Amino acid sequence: MEIFGIPHQAFLGQLMLGLVNGAFYAMLSLGLAVIFGLLDIVNFAHGALYMLGAFAAWIMLDKWGVNYWFALILAPLAVGILGVAIERLFLKHLYGLDPLYGLLLTFGLALIFEGVMRDQFGVSGQSYPVPELLSGATNLGFMILPNYRAFVVLASLVVCLGTWYLIERTRLGAYLRAGTENAKLVQAFGVNVPLMVMLTYGAGAALAGLAGVLAAPIIQVNPLMGSNLIIVVFAVVVIGGMGSIMGSIVTGLGLGIVEGLTRVFYPEASNVVVFVVMVVVLMIRPAGLFGKEA
Repeated sequence: MEIFGIPHQAFLGQLMLGLVNGAFYAMLSLGLAVIFGLLDIVNFAHGALYMLGAFAAWIMLDKWGVNYWFALILAPLAVGILGVAIERLFLKHLYGLDPLYGLLLTFGLALIFEGVMRDQFGVSGQSYPVPELLSGATNLGFMILPNYRAFVVLASLVVCLGTWYLIERTRLGAYLRAGTENAKLVQAFGVNVPLMVMLTYGAGAALAGLAGVLAAPIIQVNPLMGSNLIIVVFAVVVIGGMGSIMGSIVTGLGLGIVEGLTRVFYPEASNVVVFVVMVVVLMIRPAGLFGKEA
């Protein structure tokens, strides 16, 4: 059986691979969108935080025998605490300034984190085993579906939609949005805005760390894994609309699928198709697909 002249196993396999990549794009771009949308910070350290999440899981397993399921909680928590420290030590001094200052600061932090990890672990990748509960694959009849990859897609959807609901549909999300629009007015109602801002950046960092833990059993854990991905993720955020939560989720998943299908029909373009889409979208709608026109 063939689909558009391609054996269906190859077609569906690339589609699944694209969906998995899209899940990572969605989670990382979600964290970026949360931080930019609520704090107006272009967080170039996001890729490094993703890398640190993966390394945290690997170190926990290698040094202390902490299994995947505990690492799935502890590693994002550790990265989130690091995010809180970054916000308190550095970023709080940049609020209200040109976003370029935040971009340059977080870019510098990303280089520092990457340099430290390269010095400690080198550039060769470290393997992380797939948890036993999710090992193997399931025969769906029309394709063989690796259990862990299916789990990654499902976990990503749950986290992304849960974050969207929290920010867009709950009272806490309303406080966050109001606090970034008029901090003094919200503080007058007894809301601790600086604490909310600090925890928001920490939560965005934790999302990056969680994506890193999910990625660890699929790709080699190495210091360059974040820098190889962050440019694509920024393109995803721009296409979806800077600061748009739902735009990041939908665009991340959609572009992962587009990238996977491009590998089937025109492999040479698979590395640039996201940027081609970005150029076309910005020509038609400069604010992005889900962004609001100024």
